[in-house]
Amino acid sequence: MFKTRLLSGIVLVAVALALIITGGNVLLAGLTIISLIGVFELYRVFYIEKTLVGVVGYAAVLIYYANLLWNFIPDMMMFVLGVLVVFMTVYVFSFPKYKADQIFAGFLGIFYVAVMLSCIYQTRELSAGTYIVWLIFLCSWGCDTCAYCVGMLIGKHKMAPELSPKKSVEGAVGGVLGAALLTAIYGLVFQKQMELSTEYIFVLAGISAIGALISMIGDLAASAIKRNYDIKDYGKLIPGHGGILDRFDSVIFTAPIIYYLALYLI
Repeated sequence: MFKTRLLSGIVLVAVALALIITGGNVLLAGLTIISLIGVFELYRVFYIEKTLVGVVGYAAVLIYYANLLWNFIPDMMMFVLGVLVVFMTVYVFSFPKYKADQIFAGFLGIFYVAVMLSCIYQTRELSAGTYIVWLIFLCSWGCDTCAYCVGMLIGKHKMAPELSPKKSVEGAVGGVLGAALLTAIYGLVFQKQMELSTEYIFVLAGISAIGALISMIGDLAASAIKRNYDIKDYGKLIPGHGGILDRFDSVIFTAPIIYYLALYLI
């Protein structure tokens, strides 16, 4: 099991490296596919993955990502309201085929998965995005790794015993500090390329610390949904890790935080 998890993790990192280093349309296309799979996994929890509600959701994801490339929607609020109207139309004219929670899950899934993950692409497109985009993974996967190590060594106080019994307060602190430290090291290594002063490296570390805190919320939020619906994993796409949502649960929350903090602070 450990060997399978390790090998699939290496492949996952390699794919992520290839997509993000290449950037542009390749990254956008990759995120579109990842988002569609993630939305499918979420919809499967609510039994709408192969229904008209699901089709509406997948179409909305494709339209959203196409707009990132061609920018044909003048106001994103039009998109949000338009998608909501379409979902409610399906609900009304199919009644009582779908329950209200299925319709709301269909609508929410677009933003919870696709829109939030798209911030990886949007971060990559910033002026210093080639380097800043890695903060998303430093403060999500880096936090996760540091939190696990610290929790195993000195973890005593449970952080969320009902949702994730193995997570500790000590591990959470270690994860936040570890993410900030990794980012500071990363900033020093690529300081010239990012054209940052030393004080801004501390700003980056602070951004990662905030992102690390939010990443834990993302992790626990995904766990809460699984607990509510009594499932172990969202999927089996990544051997030893589960599905897209199991591996990207923290990244989903971290990506928009890093994007907006970097957009306005750097």
